[in-house]
Amino acid sequence: MERRDKINYYLDIAESVLKRGTCLRRNYGSIIVKNDEIIATGYTGSPRGRKNCIDLGYCFRESMNIPRGQMYEKCRSVHSEMNAIISASRRDMIGASLYLVGKDMKTGKLVENASSCSMCKRVIINSGIKEIIIRETQEDYKAVDIGLWIDNDDSLTETLGY
Repeated sequence: MERRDKINYYLDIAESVLKRGTCLRRNYGSIIVKNDEIIATGYTGSPRGRKNCIDLGYCFRESMNIPRGQMYEKCRSVHSEMNAIISASRRDMIGASLYLVGKDMKTGKLVENASSCSMCKRVIINSGIKEIIIRETQEDYKAVDIGLWIDNDDSLTETLGY
């Protein structure tokens, strides 16, 4: 029996976490890890006390034909990255890694070209997390140094509409 590598082990856990998600379009699971210890987990879902999309039976963004990557303020959910971050202390997140897995709920397949949205990027930068590792296939992943998000400030091009 071959032992699972550590990065895919953590991504497997994040994939398990996403199964608690309540989004009808895409569910994500996040875990924050520092020094080989899981600091926090998070999945996509409505704020506490509010009805989830699965309870309502529809997705507002989908009913408005809002494309992926646009107008996240119209989404009922708190994203998995944010839910993980609000469950941890900043002291514990400084220098940590965030593992992210997303699944399309209609196809059951991994989200292609998954990445954090611009709102989550800002929160991740402020949290002190040093890198995000995103599952691409069951074996493959990409690692992103958060310093690149700081140096290549995409919020400037979003604002200008490029």
